Amino acid sequence: MSEASANLVYVCDQWEIDLGRRELRSGGIPVPLGGRAFEIVTVLVQSATELVTKDHLMERVWPGAVVGEGTIHVHISAVRKALGPDRGLLKTTSGRGYRLLGDWTPQQREGTAPPVYSPVTRISGAPPPNNFPPLIKRLVGRAAACQFVRDLVSAYRVVTLTGPGGIGKTSLAIKAVRYLLPDFEDGGWLVELASLSDPGLVPSTVASTLGLKLSGEISAESVARAVGGRHLLLVLDNCEHIIDAVANLAETFTRLCPRTTIVATSREVLRIDGESVYRVPPLEVPALGQAAPDYIMQYSAVELFVARTKALNAGFSPTAEDLSSIATICRHLDGIPLAIEFAAARAAVLSVQGVAAGLRDRFALLTAGRRTALPRHRTLRATLDWSHELLPETERRLLRRLAVFPGGFTIDAAAAVMTDTDFDASAVLDGIGNLVAKSWVALDKSGASARWTLLETIRAYALEKLAEHAEADVAAEHHALYFRDLFTPQARDARSSLSDEDLARHVREIDNVRAVLDWSFSSAGDTAIGVDLTAAYAPVWRHLSLMSECRERCERALLSLEPHGTANMRLRMELQIALAAAIFITMGPPDQAKILLTEAVETADALSDLNAQAAALSTLLAIYVLRGEYDRARIAAERIEQIAHRIDDPVSLLAAYRELGAMLLTSGRPREAQQYFERILRSPTAPGDHRSVIYYNSNEHAVARAMLARALWMQGFAEQALNEARLSLKELQGTDHQLLLCPILYHGICRIATMTGDFATADREIERLIEVATGLNAHLWETAGHFLKGKLLVERGEFAEGLLVLRDAFETGGRTWRLSYAEFKGTLALGLAGTGRLDEALVALDDAMAAAGEDGHGWYAPELLRIKGEVLLQQAAGQSTLAAEDCFDQAAQMAREQGALFWGLRVALSVARLKVSQGRHHEARAPLASVYDRFTEGFATADLRAARTLLEGLPP
Repeated sequence: MSEASANLVYVCDQWEIDLGRRELRSGGIPVPLGGRAFEIVTVLVQSATELVTKDHLMERVWPGAVVGEGTIHVHISAVRKALGPDRGLLKTTSGRGYRLLGDWTPQQREGTAPPVYSPVTRISGAPPPNNFPPLIKRLVGRAAACQFVRDLVSAYRVVTLTGPGGIGKTSLAIKAVRYLLPDFEDGGWLVELASLSDPGLVPSTVASTLGLKLSGEISAESVARAVGGRHLLLVLDNCEHIIDAVANLAETFTRLCPRTTIVATSREVLRIDGESVYRVPPLEVPALGQAAPDYIMQYSAVELFVARTKALNAGFSPTAEDLSSIATICRHLDGIPLAIEFAAARAAVLSVQGVAAGLRDRFALLTAGRRTALPRHRTLRATLDWSHELLPETERRLLRRLAVFPGGFTIDAAAAVMTDTDFDASAVLDGIGNLVAKSWVALDKSGASARWTLLETIRAYALEKLAEHAEADVAAEHHALYFRDLFTPQARDARSSLSDEDLARHVREIDNVRAVLDWSFSSAGDTAIGVDLTAAYAPVWRHLSLMSECRERCERALLSLEPHGTANMRLRMELQIALAAAIFITMGPPDQAKILLTEAVETADALSDLNAQAAALSTLLAIYVLRGEYDRARIAAERIEQIAHRIDDPVSLLAAYRELGAMLLTSGRPREAQQYFERILRSPTAPGDHRSVIYYNSNEHAVARAMLARALWMQGFAEQALNEARLSLKELQGTDHQLLLCPILYHGICRIATMTGDFATADREIERLIEVATGLNAHLWETAGHFLKGKLLVERGEFAEGLLVLRDAFETGGRTWRLSYAEFKGTLALGLAGTGRLDEALVALDDAMAAAGEDGHGWYAPELLRIKGEVLLQQAAGQSTLAAEDCFDQAAQMAREQGALFWGLRVALSVARLKVSQGRHHEARAPLASVYDRFTEGFATADLRAARTLLEGLPP
């Protein structure tokens, strides 16, 4: 910079940009601004309101360096922050650059005093003086954080790295600023403050580190004046226990030392003007449920664990099982580097699995810190003890009470667990704010409303303190009462439907609800609270498809109620309905579910609760239809229809239509079933209602389309069937209701793709069904998926593999619930015949046909008769041929009566092939052609292609 430029001061209203002193002043008072950020201001003001492109800015401020967009944004943000209410002076032109608005008048500074310092320049050769410790090991997982901290340090005068103990604040600070040393010709200096107990010694400690020789009283101001215009970087490490003294010193330096930049590491922020705060994040940890080794190794927390374990045990090579355990360890330790290093040290001596098992007592396990570490960093407990002792007693008390929340908390929830203290809501909010500032509590930014959480390690520590002060029971009771009262008022109105917003709030509290229920049913708890909350929270478990948990919780709650007393009738009824629905999905005892629902219907009658009657009857109807009890199903459907009209409940009405359609479909009346499904699709009721008992957020349109696909396929409309099956899945796009996906896949695309010969699609979607159902512990649909998989294998001619899958499915519940028993027993017979076990196949077919009659599953009867005819033909006996022809005749007649053109085609193919094998070619064509000619679509499907090929080879 020329001497003339160095004396220039640009003025606009109360603002001054002093190029010589490199100061931004407001009303004559310097405003803290980092060196690079000031250079940006200089370039902009010298451009006289003209647009300065990003490229030009980078060339002027970072000559020869590669700078990303993020770095520029950090510095521009720093300038805007410095301008405060006049931040609009710095204007951004999107995608192009920046300009500084305003009437900036250049003036010469009075006198010719030399500037306080020269512009920032990169010095070549020997590095500037510093006392930074050498980097002994690589800093894992901090590359992005290092770059961000560097940007902050060059943009702001004071940068504070904050976070809980062991998060790696010091290591990150030193790693980040070491790269910036060439920008500070007077060097960088690390001031260790951890050992100070007297705040008054902060100024003298800084002076000693800088080698200043001061006489008289040493204060923050005297040290700052001695530093004066030196261009240096000061790292103040471990400030939390003397935070006020450090804040005073930093504030004094920003006022008197314009060339000094300060980086502080502290569990509490300084709270001074011009401070930029960076909350050091934990290392990244793998998500729960991800077990692939390559996936796990991508995460920095796992990388650190493995690296440190190898450093202590050169032979350590993690197996897939080890990596899964390491992922668990890292999650439980919240990705905190110090805790992970302790765990790795233990794993090098013990085993990874041993460390994972020992984390319940993490503070006793994780004690192997480095000998060179500060005493408070040698054990995990010591790290937390150090910070805990700095808290005033009021904040300690609040912290230990907050530990009762495993799933985070709102201000109302926090106030609720302090009701026996002198804390009011305002005091609780102030206390939480202080604990956030001191890195004990974290703000949860995942939702729209204000919410806070404790890291798992901090919560475990605070729970110990809660027990030590004999407050665990009282905190647990307050916690339980709060959530009981939060949920039960909305649950009392049986007709109410939770809004999406209500559901989102309720879902967020699931870990808190689980903790309340565990306490309520413990020896120290209150079972009445547990029963109330279980009944109220059942809709949320259904919404989340957590039917196994819903079943276990409802069973436990019902056991706590008197079995036949008149008290708590409504509670018992609500629990019975929820439990029966869960039993249905998890394939529990069907008779138990029917007994529960029958009792619930009786109670609902006694209470004149029509909504509860409809809910209980809807689940009972689904069970009746699945088990083929059609007489009872019709009675239940008629009652639901009457109730739905009385209470104006279209949801229950559509559910009844769905089950009536399903009953007609499985009994072999696809045309009538189609009418019910189309009636549902014509309904104006919006999909996604929240009152369905079995499928919370039931989408009747989606289910109706899947079932309509089967009805259309049976009638020979394969293309329409495939379209409806795909549309049923499209109806669910944008939702996350996995349980509802199961019946839609089962009734729709999985079956249609298999029967039309699209085996690739069938294989993919059946695997999807099994995966989703397994993940939800939805045993009903998991078993259904395995049945479909066995059927697909048999259809592909993989008979032996298909038999294994089908038999396993029957053993795991297919017999109890009789899930389309006739269909899958017939498929088993086809597999047996394919492996040459013809007698066993005929026995299985007789069983299947008897079941089709008992269960009312007549829809599959034509195919069973056709398969039996094919098996009889394989016996190659004269009598068998006649019997086979009789089976084919019965099958064709039944297919015609049902209007099941698809079954008719399969029967016609079997008859034509028989006649060809007998040399009766002229007789083979007419029956097959008459069926083939009735089709108007689906000519690319497997059976129609086979028919066309056969017809082309027959004489006209």
